[in-house]
Amino acid sequence: MKRREMPGGVRFITCSCEHRLPLFLNPAIRGVFEGSLHASRLRYRFEMFAWVVMPEHIHLLLRPPPSVALARILAYIKTSVMRRVLPRWKELGAPILQRLVRPDGTYRFWQKGGGFDRNIRDEQAFTKAIHYIHRNPVERDLVKRPEDWRWSSARFWAARHERHRELATWSRSGDAPGVSDEWWDPGAGLSCDWPQGDWRSWAQWSGFM
Repeated sequence: MKRREMPGGVRFITCSCEHRLPLFLNPAIRGVFEGSLHASRLRYRFEMFAWVVMPEHIHLLLRPPPSVALARILAYIKTSVMRRVLPRWKELGAPILQRLVRPDGTYRFWQKGGGFDRNIRDEQAFTKAIHYIHRNPVERDLVKRPEDWRWSSARFWAARHERHRELATWSRSGDAPGVSDEWWDPGAGLSCDWPQGDWRSWAQWSGFM
């Protein structure tokens, strides 16, 4: 679908696997996506607010830098995943390849096109998107609680909420907490950026799940 770029805007993205097949059913392949997302974030320096990997699709909530088109970021992530997964499946002779082959003999991991992309225009839409992303595994009966799903930002949001929710009583200086998130163990999942606005409100907001 055609993208209407809003410079500096937050975007809600959904990308699905070819034929909506559960190509991320294997936790190792979900980990491949997470690694590709991390690498793309280092490369393009976009702000990321929420993410989840589901068995047959992914959701992202991010803000691209003004100099980088969203399509460029998504192409990097999707190509990285495809180049790591498909050769391994070919090596193993994975039966799933029979459902991914195209008439020209090549294989497609992702559905054709750019996926679903929506501009987030206000804070209400922003908070609704985060809640939706984090609740996705629960609604699909994959886990009981959002933070139990390893391949999403719900665990980071929960940990940051617990860490910072009382900061408003610690200081009235107006200084935001450290943005490096060095307290977070990267092995537990990717961290997320603070949303725009008063960090005290976001630190105490519990609606992310």
